[in-house]
Amino acid sequence: MSSWPAIAVAQTVPIRGDVEANVSEHLRLATRAAEAGASVVLFPELSLCGYELDVAERLAFSPDDERLVPLAAFAADAEATLIVGAPVRVGTKLHIASLVLSPDGSRGLYAKRHLGAFHPGAAPGKHVPPPESSVFSSGDPAPVVRLGTKRVALAICADTGRPEHAAAAAALGADLYLASVFTIPADLEVEHRRLGSFAREHGMLVAMANFGGPSGGLPSAGASAIWSESGERLVELSAEGAGLALARADSGVWTGRAIATR
Repeated sequence: MSSWPAIAVAQTVPIRGDVEANVSEHLRLATRAAEAGASVVLFPELSLCGYELDVAERLAFSPDDERLVPLAAFAADAEATLIVGAPVRVGTKLHIASLVLSPDGSRGLYAKRHLGAFHPGAAPGKHVPPPESSVFSSGDPAPVVRLGTKRVALAICADTGRPEHAAAAAALGADLYLASVFTIPADLEVEHRRLGSFAREHGMLVAMANFGGPSGGLPSAGASAIWSESGERLVELSAEGAGLALARADSGVWTGRAIATR
């Protein structure tokens, strides 16, 4: 247990389609997380552009995209792994993806397996984005990746709604389940309960990074959180605003805390 890295969850308030500004905010939060001792920093779904499906095609990244250079340089300098969200084109397909920027300069990719759809009842009177399948392609099942000595599984939003996704991660030996999400207030209670149950049932540390402000015309629930392997909620951020949550194991005991970011 003592060999675990410290894990940070970054809750962001995305600026619609402004990759440069969002990269700057990622660097600000990652810097604060590294100063607090984090060696892994998880960001929300589509964190580099916001949940803005109408601009995803225009802003699409490639795995080796030059816009990732400042984040990759930070990962190397701080010896920290950053997991950021973006629309990523692989061949002819556009994916909702998590890009893994490692200290050794390597870049990993996880493409969302289960595409979601907001429905009118989720946010009465609000704009409803189109189904994700009208813009994006589903990704292939991803193997568990390694962060140091730990096995890590990545999930993106609707992936967590499929218990078999977490079960498959556990079967592959995952120690950690990292979920990048955009969860609205109406769905928060169910999402928290589900992620806590994944932690408890599979003995994995579970982390969730959500937006702390609206995106794509929909409200966000914030409340990014981390659960211990026993299912205990170690830390939860507020419903609004940017923030950081940190979890670490000292002498075999997990503790969590929110970190002031301004």
